Amino acid sequence: MWHRILAIFVARNREFYRDTAGLAWNIFMPILMVLAFAFIFHGEPTDRVKVGVVTDDGSLAEVSSPFLQLRHIRFIPLADPEPGIVKVERHQLDLLVDLRGQPVYWVNVNSASGYIGERLLLGAYGLESDGPQRRPVVGEALSYADWVVPGILAMNIMFSSLWGVGWVVVRYRKNGVLRRLKATPLSPFEFLSAQILSRLLVVLAASAIVYAGAALLLELPMRGSYLALLLIYAAGALCMISLGLIVAARLRTEELADGILNLISWPMLLLSGVWFSLEGASPAARALAQVLPLTHLVDGARQIMIDGAGVAQVLPQIGLLTVLALALLVAAAKLFRWE
Repeated sequence: MWHRILAIFVARNREFYRDTAGLAWNIFMPILMVLAFAFIFHGEPTDRVKVGVVTDDGSLAEVSSPFLQLRHIRFIPLADPEPGIVKVERHQLDLLVDLRGQPVYWVNVNSASGYIGERLLLGAYGLESDGPQRRPVVGEALSYADWVVPGILAMNIMFSSLWGVGWVVVRYRKNGVLRRLKATPLSPFEFLSAQILSRLLVVLAASAIVYAGAALLLELPMRGSYLALLLIYAAGALCMISLGLIVAARLRTEELADGILNLISWPMLLLSGVWFSLEGASPAARALAQVLPLTHLVDGARQIMIDGAGVAQVLPQIGLLTVLALALLVAAAKLFRWE
């Protein structure tokens, strides 16, 4: 059995690296995107005031405060101050105010917007003795390019996995390759296993090259464990490959496969936080994002690269993606047809 899997595995890899145009697209396109975002968003942050507000239930509906009556300030409700403090350190929030009991606020002493937010807060409360307590923090700003890199790597894994398996297997079926393989001792399990192993190797190798290229050109943040990063991307790639196999299980034309793959990938691309945070999105959009595998892949990668998480911290995302991948693989194996 293993020598047949190895034969298909080697043949699939040769088919990939001999397609020089496809190989270049998978490696250089993500690097160019990272450089483009670094160029577009290289300027200093604007003085827009964005304030996190910690309340008992994470809602601003029942909170009474003179500060919340001010206009032209974006208030973001939070239930826990710890994530907000980290965002203040990175200039992602200009100010963090805890309104549970005696008001307390955190401000980054290096932030121009934080200074403005602090002046507005103190002005709203006046100079009374029971005004909010100040807790200064320090930290460098997190650029958009740094924030978006984990998402770009995850996006590249998604596209390469879905089209590299879903579209290719459908092409095999249309061109009669699967019909000829059916006449050999090769079983569907062996064929699918070879496809999974081949695409997993290609996706992880291409992602490693993209990461290395971006790291050479930019000072990318990497505060966590490389092992955790490898595991989260491997679990995400396996999940996307399995999803691609579901699409390829019975379809006969590349056009239909391409349409279905676009229907699957673009909602994930828009709702998984690849390009922008969903903090200000509607509750329905945030709830829908949680059922998409790309959301957990992007969140886990950002926790590792930006927040310094290790394997233990991202184990829930790794476990969820792995379980989902196994469930999709079982379904794909049952649905698969040679013709």
